[in-house]
Amino acid sequence: MARTEQVLVLEPPNELKFKGPFTDVVTTNLKLSNPSDKNVCFKVKTTAPRRYCVRPNSGIIDAGTSINVSVMLQPFDYDPNEKSKHKFMVQSIFAPADCQDMEAVWKEAKADELMDSKLRCVFELPSENEKTWRPLRAKRNHELEINKVTSTSLKTEASMMSKSTSSSLDDSDMRKVMDDCRILKTEVQRLREENRQLKEDDGLRMRRMPQMGNPTPSSNAMMKEEGPAARMIAMVVLFFILGTIIGKLVL
Repeated sequence: MARTEQVLVLEPPNELKFKGPFTDVVTTNLKLSNPSDKNVCFKVKTTAPRRYCVRPNSGIIDAGTSINVSVMLQPFDYDPNEKSKHKFMVQSIFAPADCQDMEAVWKEAKADELMDSKLRCVFELPSENEKTWRPLRAKRNHELEINKVTSTSLKTEASMMSKSTSSSLDDSDMRKVMDDCRILKTEVQRLREENRQLKEDDGLRMRRMPQMGNPTPSSNAMMKEEGPAARMIAMVVLFFILGTIIGKLVL
């Protein structure tokens, strides 16, 4: 009696390729798709169970869905003159309505209900050019990464030094301006105090003079001296304002 045609779609359909070197675990993927409107039970078998690890190796694929199966080849000493005789088989069956015990489903399955697909294993080694250029590419990439990190580090250090120098100059200029402002402010206060004292002395002299009399020569001299003092105060105030403006511009 002819077997039922496989309902699952396999990708790849005929062979599983494993690309060396085989000094470490090599993994390839097998995609199982269920295009039907029924759930399908599956399991994966191999002729060399000690050489492969399959995850998952069995299960249920719901209608209209797919699943990826990872096939892991264990490390071994590869002989290119020896052809691989390893094979895999994907076996499937439509899942019953009440599927709770998978082992029982497979045991009770009839031969004409089982569907299977076979795949052969193919081992491939990198070409000679690949063997030569792969370490060179890795070395080149490593050197480029080192150069990139070094360049970035140098740029960062240069930027930090530039910022530090600029900040140092700005702080120095700012301190100088602030010191000048403080000196000008002190000078203005001193001149104001002298001017106030001169006015008080002049007031006392004026009160001592006769009401209808003319001012004495000393009084005229003091009044003449008041003009230069006022001009000096104006100049100092002007310098103070200019210093404040320059300080704000520097900030």
